[in-house]
Amino acid sequence: MSWTLSAAHTPHLARRGGQREGERAPAQKDTTMTLITSPPPTTTSTGATSVGATPAGATPQAAASVPHLRLERPLEGRDAEILTPAAIAFLTELHDRFARRRHDRLAARERRRFEIGTGDAPHFRADTAHIRDDPSWRVAGAGPGLEDRRVEITGPTDPKMTINALNSGARVWLADQEDATSPTWRNVIGGQLSLFDAIRGQLSFTNAEGKEYHVTAERTPTIVMRPRGWHLPEKHVTFVDRSGRELPASGSLVDYGLYVFHNAHALIAAGRGPYFYLAKIESAEEARLWDDVFSFTEERLGLAHGTIRATVLIETLPAAFEMEEILFALRDHCAGLNAGRWDYIFSIIKTYRGRGARFVLPDRSEVTMTVPFMRAYTELLVQTCHKRGAYAIGGMSAFIPNRRKPEVTAAAFEKVAADKRREAGDGFDGTWVAHPDLIPVARAEFDAVLGDEPNQLGRTRDEVSIDPADLLDLRIGLPITTAGVRGNVSVAIRYLEAWLRGLGAVAIDDLMENAATAEISRSQIWQWIHQDRETAEGDAITRSFVEGLVDDVLAEAPRSDGDRFDDAAEVFREVALRPEFPAFLTLPAYAKYLD
Repeated sequence: MSWTLSAAHTPHLARRGGQREGERAPAQKDTTMTLITSPPPTTTSTGATSVGATPAGATPQAAASVPHLRLERPLEGRDAEILTPAAIAFLTELHDRFARRRHDRLAARERRRFEIGTGDAPHFRADTAHIRDDPSWRVAGAGPGLEDRRVEITGPTDPKMTINALNSGARVWLADQEDATSPTWRNVIGGQLSLFDAIRGQLSFTNAEGKEYHVTAERTPTIVMRPRGWHLPEKHVTFVDRSGRELPASGSLVDYGLYVFHNAHALIAAGRGPYFYLAKIESAEEARLWDDVFSFTEERLGLAHGTIRATVLIETLPAAFEMEEILFALRDHCAGLNAGRWDYIFSIIKTYRGRGARFVLPDRSEVTMTVPFMRAYTELLVQTCHKRGAYAIGGMSAFIPNRRKPEVTAAAFEKVAADKRREAGDGFDGTWVAHPDLIPVARAEFDAVLGDEPNQLGRTRDEVSIDPADLLDLRIGLPITTAGVRGNVSVAIRYLEAWLRGLGAVAIDDLMENAATAEISRSQIWQWIHQDRETAEGDAITRSFVEGLVDDVLAEAPRSDGDRFDDAAEVFREVALRPEFPAFLTLPAYAKYLD
């Protein structure tokens, strides 16, 4: 049976507790989708399939006013298990309700970034002081299965990595559809299938050599899924709005919508729930948009209000100045905040890339968690969370073990242990690791502080006092080195080459690299060039100098049939060497190169 989707009018679903202070009353919107059988959908020469065609009996003129989604790729394999008519209907509802607000928030984000980049100093908002000054409110806190988060493992959602994460012994798995996933269409839908099967206990995998992988752990981690950030589109799905305008679908809404639609009830039945990490948030208004998405979802899927829980990554400079407001906006659905360290460093560089020498950072390896602006940011995060009953989750050290090199593994264990010891001592309730072998190392440091307690919410860190100047204290006092420049170029190109082949998390030089660390590498190169920096060895960091390093990386690369090094170098030139600075390297690379 083939099908089309059309919208029917129903009243707006009211959120519990009524309209929030300062919010407009929501407009009456179409919320209920009617499933209609129809003749087979039209498939174009490019394989696009209309999944929201004209309802039976409608005229072509009327059809333009019916919001719908169009898949730009034909269904393959098990795709139809995820892209069901009912799931697509739900995605259409999400886009009809929230796509315009998403675009408004992205425009506001760009305006604020321009203001800061041209001289306006970030500050704690005067218009929301009443939220910060009100001691009475608290967030919802941990949901079932999130009470103890002392060690969380992160990773992509392909079948093998899903099984490894579920067998890892971590308390939580961040199932990452964002920075650790290259968003090819196969990865997007394949990740949904992995999660669908894992939640139902039916996931297995056999690799090319015939090795079988199965979930064998008696207790698997609680899954917290990370959809793509608000800024990322899904080019394989087109949303046609009520005026007939065609736009790429939201990657956030596609990832979130498919996961929650298929799995919310199964997760609740298993004693857990639909939980999410929210990436790249820059304001309380962006958080409120997510909160409204959650409330609508709960009404639509018949879930009790507050069933969905979110942990927000504080990984942008503007968000660091709005932590309490973000918690408040999500308070009915919020479990905590996470110190997203690598994207936070990238956000600092991106925001201040044109503001002069005092905003220039040294080699990436020297921007550690103990430098002034990173200390201020993490201490404020712990204080803010515990003031409001939210968990504070630490970030990921990039060091990883190498089972073929004992000396590398020993160094990684030592560095990760020191990092987690500092986090536990600062009051964090849990932390991230990127490799199963690091779980015992991290757990030992948190066990030493937590003991049998599940968290440190009682440590309110009242002694901490952070002002805007502390968050912007970028003094490190170390130079840029030629090796640091060369390393950034090499890592960025090698990561991009893997990303273009569909790999989102890659071990390079015994560090775990993902989109966030690649962003630091390319944005530093751009800033160093445009701020006329030179290395400690006397090399002027110019475009021609960096072009020479690109040539060196390509000459040294292990070339093979089907590699993507030439494309990776071209992407690097576009995002690091041109006068314009793309806000995210993934946007032009995704638009031009990914299938």
